[in-house]
Amino acid sequence: MPKVVIPDDWPPVLAGSSAFQILHQVADVQHFDTLPNSEERLIDRVRDADIVITIRSSSRFTEELFQTCPRVRLVSIWGTGTDNVDLIAAQRHGVTITNTPGVSAISIAEHALALMLAVARRIPGQDGAVRNGSWPRGSSIELYGKTLGIIGLGAIGRRFAQLGQAIGMRVIAWTMHPNPELGFELVEFEQLLRTSDVISVHLRLSPETRGLIGTREFGLMKPAAILVNTARGAIVDEEALVEALSMERIYGAGLDVFTHEPLPPGHSLSKLSNVVLTPHSAGITQEALEAGLHLAVRNVRSFLAGTTENAVI
Repeated sequence: MPKVVIPDDWPPVLAGSSAFQILHQVADVQHFDTLPNSEERLIDRVRDADIVITIRSSSRFTEELFQTCPRVRLVSIWGTGTDNVDLIAAQRHGVTITNTPGVSAISIAEHALALMLAVARRIPGQDGAVRNGSWPRGSSIELYGKTLGIIGLGAIGRRFAQLGQAIGMRVIAWTMHPNPELGFELVEFEQLLRTSDVISVHLRLSPETRGLIGTREFGLMKPAAILVNTARGAIVDEEALVEALSMERIYGAGLDVFTHEPLPPGHSLSKLSNVVLTPHSAGITQEALEAGLHLAVRNVRSFLAGTTENAVI
């Protein structure tokens, strides 16, 4: 039987899924419930693997790994992001890369909605104040009739756009691959920044999108604008974001992703009252977990059957 290695199931998600039992039916499985924490340890874990199922984006699949581990023929990613994989190196070494597109779209879009509302209504601060015996009064933002700017119209961006429309927001969008048939008003990038009351990021991290939103872009936004990011932290220049929030150049931000994860203790973002932070958990609902894990395993079974599904390369 082919050998499948799961090198990074921490915190454990695959081990407790029914998908794990299905995987055991088709492969010799080696499972690690700790993070490798270094390239060397990751290489040690997958050296004898034919197939790797990777759970955490902190595991980086590099040129050196593919060169050192020539048996690896497939890396099945649980999730949609591929920024932790050197795709060019994988292609050069004949390694197929698959992911699980779309399965978390509803959960992530709902999380983006929750972040937007939490920032607009200052819910975390009010919750803390009431728990401490205060009864705060202060302004918050009503979102009905406001403009929601969606950056990226993949499955998640489209779903969040629908949720925005459902609460009465006007939706505009900018995407790297414009398609008027998607049914949303498409505008130029700068126009979106200037006119949106809420700006939500739904792009993959790539050389083209890294640092897409920085000091200049924050300078174009409204002082009352809210930024929501459930995509990848590095798409937003974190130093520029901290400065914009600290100087109240924008109203606030709701963030599920960061340049370095976990967020380091004492990070500047954790000290700001106009930002809501969650631990890269937007797609981690029970429904999305099970659907994604089953698809990651199905990608393995399809590969073994010679009918590869959801191949990135």
